[in-house]
Amino acid sequence: MAEEGETEQIQAIDDNDEPEITPGYKPPAQKTLDEITQLDQDDESLNKYKKTLLAGAEAVEDDGGANVQVKAMVFLVEGREDIVLDLTGDLTKLKAKPITIKEGIQYRLAIKFRVQREIVPGLRYCYQIYRKAVRVEKSNLMVGSYGPNNDPHSFKTPLEDAPSGMISRGHYTVKSKFTDDDKTSILEWEWSFDIKKDW
Repeated sequence: MAEEGETEQIQAIDDNDEPEITPGYKPPAQKTLDEITQLDQDDESLNKYKKTLLAGAEAVEDDGGANVQVKAMVFLVEGREDIVLDLTGDLTKLKAKPITIKEGIQYRLAIKFRVQREIVPGLRYCYQIYRKAVRVEKSNLMVGSYGPNNDPHSFKTPLEDAPSGMISRGHYTVKSKFTDDDKTSILEWEWSFDIKKDW
């Protein structure tokens, strides 16, 4: 498990490390559902896209709070039971309960979230992996744009290979962040895993 000083060092590194974005990209101005529905009504392909994006939006229940609610992160390995991390409770407990990962396995993460009022453009999932306060991996993944829905959306990361070999075994800390086009932090959480020779 990370030492107290290690956590402070991780925080100091992250504060100076903005997520990468596509050069020259400017996020579109935020629009309400009504404004989006009225835009370019004569564009057949755009209307088809809006219909898909807004399917069921008129019946969405508003639970209050943020427009985007991140519900869970799921660790997926084929042939094994999913490991679900609840992201609706006390997030400080996640780091203290590391997931055990067998070295060399292939895995992916699924982020489950709900949009309840307005379309959210350009969602991103960013993460940084540390071992003994040294960053060993960084990624910034485009999740996409999503409309309101009563059912949670699910985004799956690409398939990854866990490190293998005696040197790779040990404890890792992950800082995860869910953001939108405006770099608004929707949710940040830390979790950890231990790479071992076997499950």
